[in-house]
Order: sequence, then C-alpha cells, then structure tokens
Amino acid sequence: MAGVLNGFAVIVAVVALGWLLARSRVLGTDARLVLNRLVFFVATPALLFDALARTTLDQVFTGVFVVSAGSAILIAVAYVLIARLWLRRPAADLVVGALSAGYVNSANLGIPIALYVLGDLGFVMPLLLFQVVVLQPIAIAVLERAARSAGTEGTEGSEDTAGDRGGGALGSIVQAVRTPIVLAALAGVVVAALPWTPPDKILEPVHLVGQISVPGALLVFGMSLYGVKVLEAGASPRREIALASVLKLVAHPLLAYAIGRGLMGMQGHELLTVVVAAALPTAQNVLVVATRYGHGMLLARDSAVLTTLGALPVLLLVSALLA
Repeated sequence: MAGVLNGFAVIVAVVALGWLLARSRVLGTDARLVLNRLVFFVATPALLFDALARTTLDQVFTGVFVVSAGSAILIAVAYVLIARLWLRRPAADLVVGALSAGYVNSANLGIPIALYVLGDLGFVMPLLLFQVVVLQPIAIAVLERAARSAGTEGTEGSEDTAGDRGGGALGSIVQAVRTPIVLAALAGVVVAALPWTPPDKILEPVHLVGQISVPGALLVFGMSLYGVKVLEAGASPRREIALASVLKLVAHPLLAYAIGRGLMGMQGHELLTVVVAAALPTAQNVLVVATRYGHGMLLARDSAVLTTLGALPVLLLVSALLA
C-alpha cells in the first residue's frame, strides 16, 4: 500500500508543477502546445514501442485486456440506453456521452499510473489499441452517419483528430490508425511477435526518448487544468455530464471488478490492474472527436475535467481495498 501511495504522490506532485507552470507562464503561452506535441508525436510512441519490443504477445493480450475491453463496451452501451430513454438525446450526442463514460485516458494518465502505481505497462498497450482501433472508429462511423443524415459538416479539430472529413468514415478510421501512438504500438506488437528481440544498442536511444513521456504528459495535464471552467449554468448539459461521470467513476470500476473477479477468477495484482484501468478518467481524445463533429463538446470537456478530478480519490480507494 505504501508503494501505491508513493506512486500517486509522485503523480500529484508533477501535475501540480504543471499547473503552477501554466499559472506563472514561465515557459510562455505556447508551452503546453509544444510539450503536448513532443509527448504525442515523439516520447509516448517511443515508450510504447520500447516496452512492446521487449515483451511477447502472450504477455500483452491477456485476461486484463478482455476485462478492460468488455467493461468499456458495456458501460458505453449502458450510457446510450439510459440517455436515450431518460434524456431523449440524438444519436450524435449519445455517441459522445458513451465515449465520455467508457473511453479511458490510457495514455496521458494511464501510462504514469501503470508505471508508478502498478509497476508495469501490462494493460496500457492493448487497451490503447482497442480504444483507438475499435472503439473510436465505431463512434466515428456513427457520427459520420449522423452528420450525413442532418446534412451538416463537422467542425475542424486539432492535428490529433481522426483525419480528413473528405474521406468519410473510412478515411477517418484510417487516419486514426495512422496516429504516431498507434503506429508505434502496432510496430511494437509486430516485433513482439517475432522470435527475436532487438539488441540494447538499438533500443537504448528509443528508451531514452521514451522517458520524456511520463513526466511530459503529467506536466501537460497539470497545465490543462489551469483556468478551466466547468458546469456553466445554461451552457453545460449537466444531466448528461453527471450520468457519464457516475458511470465512469463508479459503475465502470465496479463492473470491471465483477467481470474480473466473478467471471475471470482474477485476484491480487491482476484484479487491481483491471479495476484501476476502469477507474481512469475520460480521455481528452473524446473532446477531439466531439469538436470535429460539432456535437457534445461541453459534455466531453466537462466530463473529462470532472472525472479527472474525481479519479484520484477513486483510485486511492481502489488501491486501499485491493492493493
């Protein structure tokens, strides 16, 4: 338990430093953008490739992946059913809400927590691949269909978005798979499948660059928390945000525990891993998708902020009970 608390203390300290850097503006106004690009395009792909290249496939696609993927799908479906029957929301908003409830921040927070709290990256790579290669393309396909049905055009997102709208759903899916993080993870899986491990002389530079990922991501996350206003009266869809946040922080980890313990017979560190993965907050990538298609932007943003703030006490409770 002491190791878990120490891991969380390290994460909180670096996030707090990021917040202070944003508040003081000592690095300039574009610091968060530049650091985020470094982490997204260089450091995190290097970290994932290095970790995967040193392992084997049987160590990647385990029961942890099955529980994480299954619980995410069930939570997303639960949001759609509840929001459809209770709130009568249109399909596009339902998709954004479902992602807010089930799409976890497996990169920016998942990697630091995996390293400092769990001690390995066992759940991050397959979970990230499942979300970006399976879950996100399904959501994009529904949003594309909703946009065509309504005769509207999506808004342009950032460079990390799903791709060129002109290519439709297929182009968006292809672009999503072509992101540096996914390409690095896929390349790592290919190397892991080979009966050969690259020598340290080749992997050491990749490993060195990859060490920037965790502190860089935590600093970016801390910077992103500065000056954010959530749940604005008359603007934010508070009921949808509350539903997504409760499903994300409460129902998702409980469901992962039930599946892991009851169906898969998991115990100890393995059970802790799947519950921690489920308790991670909403990924920022949900806001990227929502912004691109012009639906549920406040829902995605406020859900990410609230679940991020609420994730720490939830993760501490999970660790206290299962570590």
